[in-house]
Amino acid sequence: MHHYFALHKPFGVLSQFSSESGHPGILELNLNLPKDVYPVGRLDRDSEGLLILTNDNRFKSLLTHPDAGFLKKYWVQVEGEVSEETLTTLRSPMTVRIKSKNVRLSPASAIKIEEPRIQRRIPDIRYRATVPTSWLEIGLSEGKNRQIRRMTAQVGNPTLRLIRFQIGQLRLTQLKLRPGEVTSLTTQHLEAIQSIRSQS
Repeated sequence: MHHYFALHKPFGVLSQFSSESGHPGILELNLNLPKDVYPVGRLDRDSEGLLILTNDNRFKSLLTHPDAGFLKKYWVQVEGEVSEETLTTLRSPMTVRIKSKNVRLSPASAIKIEEPRIQRRIPDIRYRATVPTSWLEIGLSEGKNRQIRRMTAQVGNPTLRLIRFQIGQLRLTQLKLRPGEVTSLTTQHLEAIQSIRSQS
């Protein structure tokens, strides 16, 4: 029997069940999940948000295949003000360094937004009165290693907080999950995940 879950992964938790190097894994959240489910893709330890878990290998392969093009959207708090020129750069195919190699990225979507209505992060973001911050909504059709953090650092606006809030048309707000909470996904949720792919 196949199982499908959505987890609101908290800051500081690894996208794996086991703990490692003193950092907690999903098992530490005490979610009482079946032992044969695993995360689909990953979110970095210092990133938050929507993470799918399943024991359906076909579904997992579908979502993670490099050519799948499934749209994922993120709320990104960055340091400093963000100009229209910077947004144009973020939308264009950028070249970033990943593991000592130059990697050409696919085009992304990027807009400036008001601060989303979300729970405060624990621990909170370091506040500096002299340095403003901005919020962006960034959409990707791929998921390279620390991609958004590399992109924003390259344009001079380092990422302070990163939250994946959407996969396909399934949104974290629709599921109403608080950090550390999990819910079973319905057939309608699975259809929403697969119903839209990036137009990039």
